[in-house]
This record gives sequence, C-alpha cells and structure tokens, in this order.
Amino acid sequence: MADPPPEESRSAAVNPLRHQPQGIIGLILVLAVVLVIAYFASHGWPWAEQSQSSAPAAPSQTSFGVVDPSDGALDAALSEPVEDSVYPEVGDPGVDALHYLLRLEWQPGPRTLTGTAVITLRSTVAAESFQLDLIPQLEVAEVRFDGQPVVYAHEGKDLTVAADLAANSRHRVEISYAGTPRGVEAPTRRSDIGTLGWHTTESGETWTMQEPFGAYSWYPVNDQPADKAFYDFELRVPAPMVGVANGELISRRQAAGLTTTRWHLAEPASSYLVTTAFGAFELETAVSDSGVPLSWWTPAADRGAADLAQLPELLAWAEAKLGPYPFDTLGLVLVDSQSAMETQTMMTLGNNPFIRSPEIVLHELIHQWYGNQVGPRDWRDVWMNEGMTMYLQGVWEAEQQGITVAARLRDWARVEPGQRRQSGPPGDYDPERFGDANVYYGPALMWHELSRVIGQPAFDELVRAWPAAHDSGALSGSADREDYFAWIEQTTGRELSEFFEVWIMGKRSPLLG
Repeated sequence: MADPPPEESRSAAVNPLRHQPQGIIGLILVLAVVLVIAYFASHGWPWAEQSQSSAPAAPSQTSFGVVDPSDGALDAALSEPVEDSVYPEVGDPGVDALHYLLRLEWQPGPRTLTGTAVITLRSTVAAESFQLDLIPQLEVAEVRFDGQPVVYAHEGKDLTVAADLAANSRHRVEISYAGTPRGVEAPTRRSDIGTLGWHTTESGETWTMQEPFGAYSWYPVNDQPADKAFYDFELRVPAPMVGVANGELISRRQAAGLTTTRWHLAEPASSYLVTTAFGAFELETAVSDSGVPLSWWTPAADRGAADLAQLPELLAWAEAKLGPYPFDTLGLVLVDSQSAMETQTMMTLGNNPFIRSPEIVLHELIHQWYGNQVGPRDWRDVWMNEGMTMYLQGVWEAEQQGITVAARLRDWARVEPGQRRQSGPPGDYDPERFGDANVYYGPALMWHELSRVIGQPAFDELVRAWPAAHDSGALSGSADREDYFAWIEQTTGRELSEFFEVWIMGKRSPLLG
C-alpha cells in the first residue's frame, strides 16, 4: 500500500513445406529438417534462454482453471494458515486454499455480480465443516463439495460448509453466488481509504483494494495473508468494458456484446494481493530491458497513461537493488481511487498525479519483493512490508535529489516519535489505525540504522537475500518477525534482539535516546 497521503496477440502458423526443394534430395532434406525440429521441440533448443522467473510448475487443467486436487504442482501453494492476532474474525486456520478459479460476470446497469468460485483446498484438521468469508449481500445459490451438493449456512460474512474432512485431505468446492457487492468497513483512519474490497463508480466501473482484508466483498475466500493460493480468472462484462486481473492475460474475445478475458497467476498470492477491475480500459505494452512483459491498463483517452512510461526505468532500478523481478509479468491498472496497492503482478493505482508519481509507483513495485514474494504471516507484521519498502523509496529519492540517504531520512526522523505515540509501536499498533505512518517511517529508520551497524555492503546483500530465500522451491512465501530476526542474526553473525525490540516494540522512539 502506498505510504499515507500528505487486445490478445495472434501468431501466424508457418508452413514448413511452402518453399520445399524439388525432387528426392529435396524431400530427404525436408524430412531431416522436420525430424530435427521435432527432436528439439521436445528436448529443448540448446541456445534457448532460460526464463528469469522461477515460477512453480503450473497445475494441470482439464479445462480452463479447473485443476485436480491431487496434482502435486499444487504443493507450491501449501501454507500454514493461522488465526490472525490482530483481526481474528477474518479467515479460518482450518482451511488452506491451494487454487481459486473465479468466473465473474459484471453487469454495470443493475450493478450485479454473478460468480462461480471453484476452490481447491486442503483441510488442515479433521472436522465436520469449514468456513470461508463472503459478504451477505452476495447470496449463495449452491455449494458443491467434491461434485456433490452439500448443506451450508451463510450468516453475516461467515459461509459455513458441512463436509466430512480428514486432516490434510484435499477437496474441490464450487460456490455459485450473485448480488450487488459493496466494500467492507476499514480498520483505519487514513483519508485515502474509505471502505475495503469492491468499489463501484457512478458510471458502473469497478475496482478492488483490500488490505488487510475485504476480498470477501466479491468472492468466497480464506481472507488471511498466510494462506497463499494460485488464481485463474474468467471475467465477463458488456463491451466496450473489459475485465483486468492479476497475472498473464491468456485470452481476450468479444461475442454477444460481452468481452471475456482469461487471466492466469503463476505464483501463489495472498487474498489481499488479488485484484479485479472492470472498465473501459485501453492497453499499452512494452518489455523491460531484463525481458519482463509490461502492460498499462488506463481509462480510454486518459492523459494519465503518460506518467506510467517511467515503469521500465523504475523496474531497472529495483532489480539493481533487489535482484531479478520475481514474477512472470508486471502491469498497472489505473482506477478511481485515492490510494495505491501492490496487487501481485498487476498493481492497482489511483488515477491522480500524486499516486502516478514515480515515488509511489516505485513503492508499489518494491512491494513485489517485500510483501508479495515474501509477506507477513500475521497482520502484526505489516511493518515487514512497509518498512523496507519505505527505506528503499527513501534511497531512490535521495539519489534523485543528489543528497545522502541520511539527509533524506531526517524529515522522517522528526515526525517518527509522534507517529509512535499516536498509533503505537510498529509491531504493536492500534488495530483501529491500520496502515498509519508508524509502520512505514519507524521501520525505515531502523533499517537505515542497521546499515550503519553492520556496514552498507553487508546490509545491501541482506536486502537482496531475504526475498530470494523465499522464492519458489525454497522457504514458504510467508514469514513472521521471529523468522526474520533469526535469519538476520544468523546471516550477520550478530546478536540483535535488543536492537529489534526497541525499534519494533518500544513505546518510546529510540530516536529520543
């Protein structure tokens, strides 16, 4: 989240026999070429470059977005869900969602969302039921569990499904629902955030932002950050509107007055990092110097798109600091918001000059490493996302201004003690003041101080190594402060418990002595 305010491609098939040689020799040559092509097509071309992304193998699909619960590729989405210590009323630690297929149709006239969510999940415990989050305004028509209709109850936001669950068993749940979605109350006093989750504009366009929760305002979900899952989306909306979501745009077609897009997110994501927007968007594309496909989805004829041309340069800066971009694609969608959100691979930005500024775009971009590649297991540790992201934003700002990082951070140091008094320590903040400045500036200053303690070269290596240690096939993509502190101490060979205690949990700012 930003710091608090002051069409589809086609390829032509090539006919290998179009210019074939004449006679027997020619036929032999053609057959030889065909055999060589067939061999390397199945074994790999020796000169082919390897993709920089280390995305896990995609689960096999019987039809678009439908996966087999027993598919081993889903293991990349295995999580250890917890009951959140700050917002325990959201999420169910008995559920480990592995994959969501969201089929959504938005009708802007009547403001109606019709959806089917096909959820592949693992039960973490033996139980007779499980619970998902979904607002009551979205009425459930049917729930099927492993293909069979089952009994369910939908009271408030709690959708409880009766099912015989063995510990560590995997299942497919299909939920059909419809209604007029609306946002949910936000536990914050920030002026740039009203409600969380689904938003509808006066013209019937929509967008979503949902940190720390609120995905349940538009689909049934285990809405807690420790539970990461794969996602596929099939979005329908009357033309000329189009649906935008996370990941790679697989297809886009128009029929019977509806635009249908399909999207695939190749890396597991937390629910707060999922996005969907319906609007009259125009698409521009590019490729970064490092080979990442880039896209901009902007309102038709909107001049704000020009500000986004900075994305390749900002990505190059972030990769120089943090290593290769950790996902397959990177995009931006401009919406009618006053804030910004680091939604995974498709960042959601408010369409105003402040939010389109390079500082804010860079902030959300850095979150693709700090927050998305590795994120908090529990909302008490949101500072782990925001502190390092804010620090690196400060480093960039100092470079742009031609000053030292220390000089840039002095302004933050002047206000940090007051932020801590008002909203609490970064690691023990007031739950009604989520996303206040205290989880941004204090931790950013802490990281700067640590760079002085261990030396800048060692610190720079630390900054790059933490997200990389949580890439696919390594550690889980979620962590808590205990994991983080222990890793830093092991990596640096220093005992830093008192240092972290005063910065993260101290009621009095360390800057005051």
